[in-house]
Amino acid sequence: MVSRRVVACCSCALLLLLTTSTAARAGGGGLRLNFYSQSCPRAEDVVREQVRRLYEEHGNTAVSWVRALFHDCMVKSCDASLLLETTTTVVSEQASHRSFGMRNFKYIATIKAALERECPATVSCADVLALAARDGVAMLGGPSPLPMRTGRRDSRESYYGVVERYIPNHNDSVSTVLSRFAAMGVEAEGAVALLGAHSVGRVHCFNLVGRLYPAVDDSMDTAYGKYLRGRCPEAEAPEDTREVVYARNDRETPMLLDNMYYRNLIAGRGLLLVDQRLASDPRTAPYVRRMAADNAYFHQRFAAALLTMSENAPLTGAQGEVRKHCSFLN
Repeated sequence: MVSRRVVACCSCALLLLLTTSTAARAGGGGLRLNFYSQSCPRAEDVVREQVRRLYEEHGNTAVSWVRALFHDCMVKSCDASLLLETTTTVVSEQASHRSFGMRNFKYIATIKAALERECPATVSCADVLALAARDGVAMLGGPSPLPMRTGRRDSRESYYGVVERYIPNHNDSVSTVLSRFAAMGVEAEGAVALLGAHSVGRVHCFNLVGRLYPAVDDSMDTAYGKYLRGRCPEAEAPEDTREVVYARNDRETPMLLDNMYYRNLIAGRGLLLVDQRLASDPRTAPYVRRMAADNAYFHQRFAAALLTMSENAPLTGAQGEVRKHCSFLN
């Protein structure tokens, strides 16, 4: 068994590395550590408490927060535009095909309500997403603590019309994926690390059947293909989240953010085509092999890339607004 002292030393080393990396980034667009220390001293504690409570009641919420931050930050800015619901004047980004399968948005409202009770009209929904993702990673056994800077403001618009231009599809090329991450300042190694979030959660059959029918993809392990055909027995799976037919991203440690994802890729057990392609592309394969061999290295690179992504073109200062309800404009 690994001693607590060893774990503590590893955590301290990670924090020192990430804090140094954070300080090295130029300004962060006005973001800073402990942004709410004066205006709402318990803000981060409130988020952490709510994330833990929700995880204990609904374990999949932790996975949802990580995916939500990715979808929010990838589309122009980390500004909570993702959270806006459709109204007479807004079309929600959640209505995009790229958002298929996303859930638990209602619990963001739970976290925000707790913050409003503590400090009304103070903590932005964009920071709620960032902090919830940070704490969700910890709940999933990922790298922690993460020095997440705050001070983001909320968008006054949805970017529904351009979501598919920014969010990679499940069968996109590695070149497309790398270019989308590069636009946020995340290099190839970081992109491979962030895709390791596919170590947790599940995928609906709608996004899998293209690799299974009429014949199983040649890059897929034969036994795994047979298993997935058992999970997804119909070639025509509907794009409907009410369907309960799905497959776990990782059958062995499905709720742990670990390097099993990369070990599966090397064995031909990548669930999505975009995942499996990482193991054979010369630009990404070396990182896949290294992360498969070293979980601590994966956590280190994942943490650094997550922090970089979380600071993509944030709205700060007088830009945007601080929404009272995350689903609607003030």
